Amino acid sequence: MSTNQWAIGIDLGGSKIEVALVNSSGFLHDRLRVPTQTKQGYKSILEQITHTIHQLCDKNADTVPSAVGIGIPGQISRSSGIVHYAPNLNWHEVKLEDDLSAMLHKHVRICNDVRAATWGEWLYGAGKSCNDIVCIFIGTGIGGGIVSDGHMLAGCNNTAGEIGHMTIDLHGPECHCGNKGCFEALAGGWAVARDAQEMVKTDMKSGKILLAIAGNEISRITAKTVSEAASKNDTLAKKIIDNLADALIAGSTALVNAYAPCRLILGGGIMEGMPQLLVSIEKGVKKYSLKAATENLKVLPAKLHNDSGVIGAAAFAMHQMKT
Repeated sequence: MSTNQWAIGIDLGGSKIEVALVNSSGFLHDRLRVPTQTKQGYKSILEQITHTIHQLCDKNADTVPSAVGIGIPGQISRSSGIVHYAPNLNWHEVKLEDDLSAMLHKHVRICNDVRAATWGEWLYGAGKSCNDIVCIFIGTGIGGGIVSDGHMLAGCNNTAGEIGHMTIDLHGPECHCGNKGCFEALAGGWAVARDAQEMVKTDMKSGKILLAIAGNEISRITAKTVSEAASKNDTLAKKIIDNLADALIAGSTALVNAYAPCRLILGGGIMEGMPQLLVSIEKGVKKYSLKAATENLKVLPAKLHNDSGVIGAAAFAMHQMKT
């Protein structure tokens, strides 16, 4: 086993907890995954995390992790490590860093889950050896991370990267946040599902393939349904994906003009399921962005795939130990 520094990286979500043993070269040696006991409350999840870490360390007794990093979908205080709000976990004002540090007797650091994934891509993935990147992760919603001049942007209140709530269309559809025309309200997975369902209701004949894949239940049509229908050359599905590409180009263009990255990195479930989008986004961004902003731009797929979160959380914890 390598003598590199080791850390535990955790991707904590509403449905699963993934715990991984990662070294300072970004190598993921081993992992465990358990379903999140969300209904049992905060203390139960703390015990789950602690137990799973002990299990993983027992399996790998020749490694001693020096830190624990956790990526969590929520709003976090940079100074205190308090989770102000994590909707998927129904947490409000919980002292996650302090509580876990006391239980584990280890250095624990937490950050937003999408920023953790950006850490992973920046240090070990598609952004490696680059000081200016923008990561966009398109899944059910949209989140991102920005590295500028070698610094991960956190913002005044540690909420930088909420790019899913940039306004793309002032008169667009309502977002879950209450505003209209947000990036994710036009291009997130839930928005793709919404649009597909509405189009099928409007024209059942054109939507017959989508409907058949969804078991003849409109409410079961998802972004994955659209991707599968498009692979069967379904005209309506292709139209939905064209609209999705246009929205992703608009949002990506705004980010490229604002931050002038050397690399625009695109990941998440939508990109994994519809990899053909990458070519359309690259062409659109280079067509509509300012010429100076795209002169050295590379548009790349995320390299670490589903591992970016745990690898990035571990990297974040190790980085914080040095600062």
